[in-house]
Formats: sequence, structure tokens, C-alpha cells
Amino acid sequence: MNTRYTTIGNWFKETYQMKVVKLAIDGGFTCPNRDGTLSTEGCLFCNAYGSGEYSGVVENGVRIQGQTIEKQIESQKQLISKKWCPDAYLAYFQNFTNTYGAIPYLKQQYDAALNGDAVMGLVIATRPDCITEEIVKLIHSYTEKHLVWVELGLQSSHSESLKRLKTQYTRDQFERAFKLLADYEIKTVVHLILGLENETKTSFLETVAYVNELKPFGVKMHMLNVLDGTELAKQYLESPFPLLTRDTYIEWICDGLEWLNPQVTIHRVTGDGIHEDLIAPLWIKDKRKVLNGIMKELKRRNTYQGFRLK
Repeated sequence: MNTRYTTIGNWFKETYQMKVVKLAIDGGFTCPNRDGTLSTEGCLFCNAYGSGEYSGVVENGVRIQGQTIEKQIESQKQLISKKWCPDAYLAYFQNFTNTYGAIPYLKQQYDAALNGDAVMGLVIATRPDCITEEIVKLIHSYTEKHLVWVELGLQSSHSESLKRLKTQYTRDQFERAFKLLADYEIKTVVHLILGLENETKTSFLETVAYVNELKPFGVKMHMLNVLDGTELAKQYLESPFPLLTRDTYIEWICDGLEWLNPQVTIHRVTGDGIHEDLIAPLWIKDKRKVLNGIMKELKRRNTYQGFRLK
């Protein structure tokens, strides 16, 4: 087991003595940053899949949209069985904004997912401006019998970065959503992106310090991906800007882990989209090399998550 940082896999083993795997579900949601409510362009980095390239029914590497939750769960189980033999599953509403809808529809989708065999809980990815108390009450209603957490996009604690990313939400909105979820004792996982244009390592560590103040259940961290079909790709191809090298990314991640509260679970330290859509940086395709590099660097430093906290 990894003793350098608190992986979510280790947390499951310690808490439930089980291997638990997420099933990526497409709930049929859209986003206020795409449907014209706020914008039709989407966030700068988000592609047509809404960050859910591998969700739903996948056959021969191709997503088949419009499938029932039940079919998606079975398809995802088959995909996962080629790599893992889990004891239980979480239904992961991944792509787009999975609290963006009427309460009856949200309940219908969540209920359908929890009816799946061996599905022990829900993971709901969403935007901070799509969290209301009514929605939080619905999510809280599942926590008595199921494990539930909400994945909330922050990306950066710096307001200027959020503006450049065209998220159309503010840090204040994020804080209000986070507090509302915390008031109802709902676990929250915060998403962070490293290597944003005009951000330095100091900028990233300031975001880590901000996360420590929040005390979330977990964090997800990954490199800025330039994916085909995004506004970010258009800007990059017209005027390429510098991106982090693999070694620099590993350095930043290790620095961030050293400053991060060890009670915060780590759900991701790297990630990638569909390889065919990736324009830059190409080094993130070798996920294993990145993960091994992070562990090797922490061992070289002889440090671990929370090492620098007093």
C-alpha cells in the first residue's frame, strides 16, 4: 500500500476492507455554460464529452449515447472486469453538470444508479453554481444508507485564473457551495488543474493552502490538457504557450502533497483524455510513468503528504 500519500484506494481498504471502483455514468445532463444560460462555449478546457470521455456504454472504444443507467452500469462493469475484480462499486455521474436539473429528474437518475447490483453509493460531479439547498437536501437523503460524495470544480483559488478559464463561476460561489455541502455533512472532493497559463508553482501552492483551509474529503489534481475541440486548443494552436514538462509537473505535485493535510484523500494525481484528442502535453499519455515518477521523487526526498505542515 502507498504510504507516501493517502490514496482513495487505501482509504477504501482501511475503511471498508474492500476494493471499490467507480462506474462512470452519463446522466444525460448538460451545463449552464453550454446551453446558453451563461454561455454556449463551455469552459476553456472542456470538450464535447464534458470531461466524461469514458462514461456510459463503450463498445470498441466508442461511446454510445442515450443508453439507460442500467445498461451503462453493466457496460462499465464489463470494461472494469478486464482490469480489476472489485468488491463493490460507486455510480459516478461524471460528465457535464450532474446537479443541473429538476429535483424529480435528479432523483430518478440517482435512484436508478443505486439500484445496480453491488453499487454502494454515489459520486456526483458538478459546478459550484449548480448547488442549491434543495439539491443538497436530496443528496443528503442518500447518505444514511449509502456512501456519497460530491466532486466540485475549483481548478484554482485565483480569481484571474477562473476568468481566463471561462468557468463563469467565482471563488465566492465555490465557497458558498462548499459550505452548504459541509453544513449537511456531505463529503466533497475538490478538482484542481496544474499548469494554468500565467500560474507559477507559488500560485499552485497558494491553492493547496486554500484547500487546507476548506478541509475537504478529497482532492483531484491533473495537468492542464489541451484537447481537440476545445477553446483552449484553438488558442494553443494559434499561439502556443508554455506547458509544464513531466519533470516539472512531478516536482509541483510532490511539493503540493508535502503541504497538503494528510487527512485529505487523494483521488487523482494525474489524468488524461482520449489520446487521439490530446494535442499537448503528450507526456501525460504515459500515466504509469508519471505515477512512478511522483513516487520515486517522494522517496528521493524522503517526504510524504503533509510533511511540511506543523
